[in-house]
Amino acid sequence: MHVAQINFLPAPTGLAHDEVLAQWHSLMDIAELVAAAGTRVSVIQAATRDDRLTRNGIDYHFVDISGAVGAMERGRRFARLLSEIKADVLHANGLGFAEAAFAVAQCLPQLPIIFQDHADRPPRWWRRPQWRRWYAAAAGVAFTARELALPFTRAGLFAPQMRLFAIPESSTRFTVGSRVDARMETGLHGDPCVLWVGHLSAGKDPLTVLEGVARATPKLPGLQLWCAFGSAPLMDEVQQRIARDARLAGRVHLLGKVAHADVERLMQSTDLFVSGSLAESCGYVVLEALACGVTPVITDIPSFRALTCDGSVGHLWPCSDAMRLADALIAAASNRPSPERVRAHFDAVLSFKAVGGQWADAYAQVHDDWRRRKP
Repeated sequence: MHVAQINFLPAPTGLAHDEVLAQWHSLMDIAELVAAAGTRVSVIQAATRDDRLTRNGIDYHFVDISGAVGAMERGRRFARLLSEIKADVLHANGLGFAEAAFAVAQCLPQLPIIFQDHADRPPRWWRRPQWRRWYAAAAGVAFTARELALPFTRAGLFAPQMRLFAIPESSTRFTVGSRVDARMETGLHGDPCVLWVGHLSAGKDPLTVLEGVARATPKLPGLQLWCAFGSAPLMDEVQQRIARDARLAGRVHLLGKVAHADVERLMQSTDLFVSGSLAESCGYVVLEALACGVTPVITDIPSFRALTCDGSVGHLWPCSDAMRLADALIAAASNRPSPERVRAHFDAVLSFKAVGGQWADAYAQVHDDWRRRKP
């Protein structure tokens, strides 16, 4: 089977196409995890000039959509290439590009389409009739967890025959490494050594995490929390919270922005990974922590339940509940799986090969469904 993955979001005009692949690493990651399971895959990327690059045996086709007036004209341009490469299934990135996928379907009604969610939201209620028509052109949709489909299904946006799949949004190449060597390099320490990676924003709920850490310290006096973050709209509140609580003094370290390549070394240094996220379409940093063998202490949200198989690896705690977080930290510190066991879970469920196998099954199902449905 030949699967074409399409990204309708145009590539930045200021970047060479090889730079696009380097900066949009998920474009390559999603393609390579499908290829890892033995499926032939090509990638189609909207751009301002035609081009083709090959990386690790995968062809990346850049399609010039400049000057195309409207979705139907762009759809015809994509459809021409899809016909040329003889794709069997179209994997469309992003539920927000329903009109673009529908335009392709109008040109190639025999081609089954499966959408992949990337933190998309349903359209406003007055736009939903049009979007239902667009989504009707698809055979399936994949979310990290099936519960994430509820806003769409409750709004009646998907036809009853639409197949819904639970497939992690991506995977990672991070590895376990040596904790001793990593700590010598990063300087991280603690008993337990706890890592946070995420924005200091309301959606990540850092203030609850700080409260949970503070409440855990009587039983975990050696705990050290290390925080790597990008944007920090709650920086003032976070610093004030640390300053006024003696339980946090000297144990919370604000590292600031860390290059993605260095996050792996931080995780290899760590005993526990903590997250207070209120919602995630997947949770890439949780994937990365699991790949490094780190025990997660993370919120009980659909995507995190999916990544940990309902908490079979790690500890889940209710959103915004600092006391339950403290209990989870204490439990994880005293009885956590070995890095090898955590990594074994990752290999079995979340690795490139494992996720690629799930995609291969999904492609086969929508391909068979479409062949039966279409004359």
